[in-house]
Amino acid sequence: MNKQIILKSRPIGRPTADNFEIKAAPAILAKEGELLVKAKYVSVDPYMRGRMSDAKSYAPPFEVGKPIEGMVVAEVTESHHPNFKVGDAVVALLQWQEIQVVAAEKVTKLDKNIAPLSYYLGLLGMPGLTAYFGFIDIGKPLTGETVVVSGAAGAVGMVVGQIARLKGCRVIGIAGSDEKNALLLNKLKFDEVINYHKTENMVEAIAKACPNGVDIYFDNVGGIISDGVIANINKGARIVLCGQISLYNSTETPVGPRLQSLLLKKSALMQGFIITDYASRFPEGVSHLAQWLGEGMLSYQETIIKGFEKLPEAFIGLFEGKNTGKSLVEIE
Repeated sequence: MNKQIILKSRPIGRPTADNFEIKAAPAILAKEGELLVKAKYVSVDPYMRGRMSDAKSYAPPFEVGKPIEGMVVAEVTESHHPNFKVGDAVVALLQWQEIQVVAAEKVTKLDKNIAPLSYYLGLLGMPGLTAYFGFIDIGKPLTGETVVVSGAAGAVGMVVGQIARLKGCRVIGIAGSDEKNALLLNKLKFDEVINYHKTENMVEAIAKACPNGVDIYFDNVGGIISDGVIANINKGARIVLCGQISLYNSTETPVGPRLQSLLLKKSALMQGFIITDYASRFPEGVSHLAQWLGEGMLSYQETIIKGFEKLPEAFIGLFEGKNTGKSLVEIE
């Protein structure tokens, strides 16, 4: 039986298993110009939480009663297009469905020799590109600057930290466990780490870790962690707003420090971005990331759960800190 996972109801607060339902998928038939594909790896990403709400955003909300969609690496099992053959690996925005039809023009063929196929959902996919363009284009790093990354053991954060090191910066990572911080220090070569679960005063912790202040803050988290970092920024600092995962499940509008006065006094830049804004430059980003990976200058971690039915569990785990690096579901 071909299965799909639908959004059964919109979450209120943190998503639960009750918000999802596994159903039998309808019969499908590929036509000319289309491919029949079987999912191999399915990505779960924090931004999907916003699409489960019906609030207006940069992407349309998922429809209740319809399959959820996200980035998927799949194998072509039937081709009706001359540029693709059975066995080709492709990546595309697809439904949470085991087998499905997709227009050939909507997929990208993958090179199996560059990296493991799962990396095209992580280091060589949206998270890696988000890290690259956000940090390089908005962060504008200079040698010797101090960089702080929140969510540093996540799919985006660990790439940001390593690129910062490649650019000659001093890098401080913030993560939620000693195990994650050990990875950042020992394997990914961050200079210092902070376990936010063991930190009572983030302003003081950042000041201690960054005695010369913060020049670039790559913000994946928001909330009181970001309040503490931004309180320590230098004149001319750049704050890259990538994600606000600590706030995604809030049912009320949070109130925090008013930052405008501080940004004004420090002549600092705070800028948000959406990775699709850089779509025309994706080949540039993939080229740089693949080169650094091939040269052994980038490492990457994945948290892979096996089984199509595990997709809701893997997604919910993002908000419980269960993943290190990119969170994926492998379809057996």
